[in-house]
Amino acid sequence: MKTNRIKYSIPLGCLCILVACSTRNDTFLARNSHALSTKYNILYNGQIGLDKGIKGIEASNQDDFWEILPIEAMKIDEDLVVADTSKNADFALAETKATKAIQKHSMNIGGRERNSQIDEAYLLLGKSRYYDKRFIPALDAFNYILYKYPNSSRIDEAKIWREKTNMRLGNDALVVKNITKMLKEHKPEKQVVADANALLASAFLNLEEKDSAIVKLKQAVIFSKRNNEKARYRFILGQLYQEMGQNDQARDYYEAVIKMNRKSDRKYMMQSQVRLAQLFDYQNGDKFAFDEKYHKLLENRENRPFLDILNHQVGIFYDKQGKDERALEYYNASLDYAKNDNYLIASNYRNIGDMNFRKASYPIAAKYYDSTLVKLNPKTREFIHIEKVRKNLDEVIFYEAIAVRNDSILKVVALPEAGRIAYFDGYIEKLKKQDEAKRILEEKEAEKQKNIERNNQATTADVAVSANGKAPVKPSFAPPSMTSLQADNVFYFYNQATVSFGKVAFKKNWGKRTAGGYWRVSSSANSNAAMAVDSTLIVQQEITTDSISKQIETNPKYAADFYINQLPTSSTAIDSITRERDDAYYQLGIIYKEKFKENNLAATKLEQLLGNKPEEKLVLPTLYNLYKIYQITDASRAETIKNKIVTEYPNSRYTQILNNANVVVEEGSPDVVYKKLYEQYINEEFDAVAAKIDGLINQFSGEEVVPKLELLKANVIAKQKGLVAYKAALENVANTYPNTEEGKNANSILAEQIPLLEQMDFNFTTSSHWKVLYPVALNAINDRKAIEEKISKFMKAENAQKINLAYNSYAENEGFIIIQGITTQDYAASVVSVLKEDPGYKIETPAIIISNENYKIIQIKKNLNSYLEAKKE
Repeated sequence: MKTNRIKYSIPLGCLCILVACSTRNDTFLARNSHALSTKYNILYNGQIGLDKGIKGIEASNQDDFWEILPIEAMKIDEDLVVADTSKNADFALAETKATKAIQKHSMNIGGRERNSQIDEAYLLLGKSRYYDKRFIPALDAFNYILYKYPNSSRIDEAKIWREKTNMRLGNDALVVKNITKMLKEHKPEKQVVADANALLASAFLNLEEKDSAIVKLKQAVIFSKRNNEKARYRFILGQLYQEMGQNDQARDYYEAVIKMNRKSDRKYMMQSQVRLAQLFDYQNGDKFAFDEKYHKLLENRENRPFLDILNHQVGIFYDKQGKDERALEYYNASLDYAKNDNYLIASNYRNIGDMNFRKASYPIAAKYYDSTLVKLNPKTREFIHIEKVRKNLDEVIFYEAIAVRNDSILKVVALPEAGRIAYFDGYIEKLKKQDEAKRILEEKEAEKQKNIERNNQATTADVAVSANGKAPVKPSFAPPSMTSLQADNVFYFYNQATVSFGKVAFKKNWGKRTAGGYWRVSSSANSNAAMAVDSTLIVQQEITTDSISKQIETNPKYAADFYINQLPTSSTAIDSITRERDDAYYQLGIIYKEKFKENNLAATKLEQLLGNKPEEKLVLPTLYNLYKIYQITDASRAETIKNKIVTEYPNSRYTQILNNANVVVEEGSPDVVYKKLYEQYINEEFDAVAAKIDGLINQFSGEEVVPKLELLKANVIAKQKGLVAYKAALENVANTYPNTEEGKNANSILAEQIPLLEQMDFNFTTSSHWKVLYPVALNAINDRKAIEEKISKFMKAENAQKINLAYNSYAENEGFIIIQGITTQDYAASVVSVLKEDPGYKIETPAIIISNENYKIIQIKKNLNSYLEAKKE
């Protein structure tokens, strides 16, 4: 009977197992069997893959503590992945396991899932897709949980993950709506509340609602059970308050992170220390305590990974106090430790560049700014600013070099003869010392080379002797081992065994040698030959030294006359150097004032310029710019300069500005007003523009639009008054605004176009393009209208050459009615004759026949009378 029970129990057991493996039977055994297999086999392995993938993302995505940290530690900057294809093997494994669990162990019976682990499988599926940046497929997985498993124990977590995915897809408003609704409907466990509030804070930050984000992030700190999250949220709160200028609240949160000490990652604590250093009050703070605290942090072995940022902050501490040498020491230390933080490296280079700029070491500052730009993101405002400063430094370096060079030349030129000789004698002494040091260095190098050659010669001679006599033979026995020598532990020559071995080995190799120099040479003849060679070298060296000494004595660079003869002597040359120097000082003053806002440096350069008694054209703009600088730095000095301008230059434009004369009040921004005025200029309303422009320049004094108005005024002057007045107006723009685009354009026109225009002269040779001009006054509207009507009537009746009618302004109150399109002078004369004599027209205004080429000249130079006189001749 016993055997029969066993015989039938085996098939029965197999049948039970088969029944338990079925996903269509809703039995206790089936449900629990599939749940256990899903949880402890498939999902377990899938979770391992997910955890591994998350760690990989954490390792590759380093937090940028220079910016406000993202609330979720996973910072995903790359483009979204829409295709349903995994890019990460670990997340692919997790997704595969989740899919396998769903496909093989789902027990959807009667529209209801009987396997309690399938919702976990869908959650794993959504997470793996989320971290793989496939947010749309991830959203499908989370939505399926909410739709199919509304009573799941993980329903709140699924809701949070769904909204995290929505946020990644840019639906921040929807996130706020859904999470707020979830928190109101029921009270989830504390960690879920923390996660929900952190997600809300992140969505509010994306919506730029910082106050709401702060409120929610504080709730996340209260409810979170994870110390790393608490530290991160507190640090972000400190960053937000710091950005908003609420430094006391920011300090509280940074100190709260520091108090957590080892409960969270050390990076949060150290970055909080750095932030506290940034908030240090240099006016009222305890500098001694700060110095002591941060030096202790530098000495702490645990802080080695953070020495880059700590040294940088200590460097700033000394920099702010003007201790440049100490600051430079710590900036360089920070650079030594900084490896991957490009912004930190750029900040060190920038600060060192600023230090050199303040010391007027502009070439060095430029090099550090170049290094800064290499490490900065080109899309940032800081990059654009430093790039602009760097370009401006090229101008500073250029003009500073001119100023220093020309100042030196003029200083020496002004000395009496004896003073010049003494000056150059001092320079020659320095030059001789430099040349002598260079000569000694070269001699040492030559001596080293000669020693090498001498040894090579001796070796060659020894090899030759060995070839004729006995060749050197290597010893046939081994020397004492190093072990035996170390065992004796005595100096070589105190050990008789090693000394004896050395003597025998020497004789075997070299034979018998007499004591003396050049023992490597085997015969006295060879020895004497070597000594003779050495003697020859010594004699040659003495000859070379003597020749060098003679060269020093005869070198023209060592005579004062060599330099004195190169000094400029003619007044023309000296005046040219003086003008170039004065222009450099003016340009430097304007650059420091306008581009660097360095008012003290600007004032120094401009005051030096006035002390040099420059040309009259530079005096007034220099005084005005000094007035603008002293308005900021020294009000009494500004008033003194204002009185000088008003008294000595009462009719100047600067006096009008200072007295608020011709101030026109125009509505709109400066750019809008300029655009309207420019449109009037394009429409040739030159008188209207001229009537407004001086008042607008006064109205917008100090604005960036003023150089544009000044250049437009110069163009109006060109149209109304001609080339001479245009040139003077351009010179005013170039001198007053040398570092603006308008000033540079004016300089370019003066250098390239004006000389060509000045060379233009009338040409009375045959032309194929002619005009007939009828001069009219601009205010004689009726006369102009009558003439135009008669010409129009003529054109309709007798337009053989398809001529046409036009009008051009000429001077302030004068213009031309023009008949153009005429190909010959004779036809132009016949047209004039008909219009004058035919009873149907009878135009009595004298006509002027002129070629197109000559018309351009009279419009440019406003010299119609000169043309008429030249034509008579």
